[in-house]
Amino acid sequence: MHGKLIIVSAPSGSGKTSIVRGILRQMPQLTFSISACSRPMRPGEKHGKDYYFLSTEEFKNKINQDAFLEWEEVYPGSYYGTLRKEVERIWQSGKHVVFDVDVAGGLNLKNQFPQNSLAIFIQPPSLEELRDRLVKRQTETEASLQRRLGKAAHELSFAEQFDLVIINDDLEKAIGETVKLISAFLIK
Repeated sequence: MHGKLIIVSAPSGSGKTSIVRGILRQMPQLTFSISACSRPMRPGEKHGKDYYFLSTEEFKNKINQDAFLEWEEVYPGSYYGTLRKEVERIWQSGKHVVFDVDVAGGLNLKNQFPQNSLAIFIQPPSLEELRDRLVKRQTETEASLQRRLGKAAHELSFAEQFDLVIINDDLEKAIGETVKLISAFLIK
């Protein structure tokens, strides 16, 4: 059985994770696809809940085993990807998959599943607002902040390749709009 895929992508700090959490609270027919990554766990994160945390060597071995639907080296030595077995697990449970992935990963998934996916791009109101959000997180050094903002500016140019664009200037409004659009897609 193959269910549908809801792909939520955005530049880092745009609110995609908050929106995905809001969607999941309101839509029990959806299950979150846990991505794999090679970066260290951040405080409060849990293996198997937030990510499958793998060493760089483990990640590369899984690439060689063709275990990923999509993967990317987001920053040098920092890999992220979607494990095939994760999507299969969700579909076997009779649910649809929700992805919280970066822009390249989102487009890759959309291209692999063009008929049964809805790709949503979450856009910040502005790059200045995005910078403020990233600073408030207090997880970035000045160098990593500049790297993320540079990447975000590039990623914003891909918004038109997604099925829908949601501007996240009000989180609850963005969640409501996203839920409405997903609901319409699921009944097709």
